[in-house]
Amino acid sequence: MSNKVLMAMSGGVDSSTAALILQEQGYDVCGMMLRLFDSSDTPLYEAVGEIDAANVCAALNIPFHVGDFRAEFKTEVIDRFIDAYESGETPNPCVLCNRHVKFEFMLREADRLGIDKIATGHYAKVEYDASRGRYIVKKGSDTKKDQSYMLALLTQQQLSRTLFPLGDLTKDEIREIASRNALVSAHKKDSQDICFIPDGDYASFIISQTKKDYASGDFIDASGNVLGKHQGIIRYTTGQRKGLGIALGAPMYVLSKDISQNRVMLGTNEQLFNRECTVTDVNAVSVEDFNAPIRAEVKVRYSHTCAPAWLHPENGRVRVVFDTPQRAITRGQTAAFYDGDILLGGGKIE
Repeated sequence: MSNKVLMAMSGGVDSSTAALILQEQGYDVCGMMLRLFDSSDTPLYEAVGEIDAANVCAALNIPFHVGDFRAEFKTEVIDRFIDAYESGETPNPCVLCNRHVKFEFMLREADRLGIDKIATGHYAKVEYDASRGRYIVKKGSDTKKDQSYMLALLTQQQLSRTLFPLGDLTKDEIREIASRNALVSAHKKDSQDICFIPDGDYASFIISQTKKDYASGDFIDASGNVLGKHQGIIRYTTGQRKGLGIALGAPMYVLSKDISQNRVMLGTNEQLFNRECTVTDVNAVSVEDFNAPIRAEVKVRYSHTCAPAWLHPENGRVRVVFDTPQRAITRGQTAAFYDGDILLGGGKIE
């Protein structure tokens, strides 16, 4: 089997160290950065990242390529992101990007270059389980950085050709390796927000892309009483408290959004808790399918702590029933299913 691997580079410490680790393990490494934004919207840090990635590859004496996938990223990620917000959802674009752009197009580039494997800097593990006859994904050893949730929509074909060199390491260990080897990214700050919206202002980004005015509408309570006016429905998400622009004498949170009536329902923190949700577009990762009720632990967003639940398959969807109510289960987010450290699969909260 070929020992060539195409490493996804971002210019950050994780991908840089992953490239070094692969090289030390005897792989013939080639670095590639995916250019994902239209030039008019590209934030400065992405240009800096490309320079840093090139410098790391030069220091490691490995080839460096740039793949231009701006058109594909706009269609598969940005347009989906905007459509989701306009339909009242709050999407996780990183999960979609991994399935439809990052892994998909890294593998296409690997094929073009005659390379068998790809690798990324995700904090996760992948291995072949002969008893299941499947490639399975496990949580990364660094529980604070585990990114297996972001891989919930990957296919068996994608996983069969993917390496995660950082799965057994902690962030501190990775920075120490990078520092010891004088990588330019050793002390680079981690990115925290969606890559194409580094300032976190989703509404302004959507408006800049669509050139639309999103009309004001009513804030209401659970009984339908009007509490005030909102400033455009795309500015709000389930669980939000800050930035409502309304004073009601007690803390109030976004409970839900009604796109057809252009209304945002507010309520108390207690009203944010629910025991059930329905998940659609379900993808099986470490199991063949979901065709019978099973016990699992479920994350309803990346920062959520896994919570025990029953998974009930129903007409191509999965109804999740938690043992205890969970806070701010949000339409459009990804729900990821686990059995201990093993990622069973996941889908979109409907």
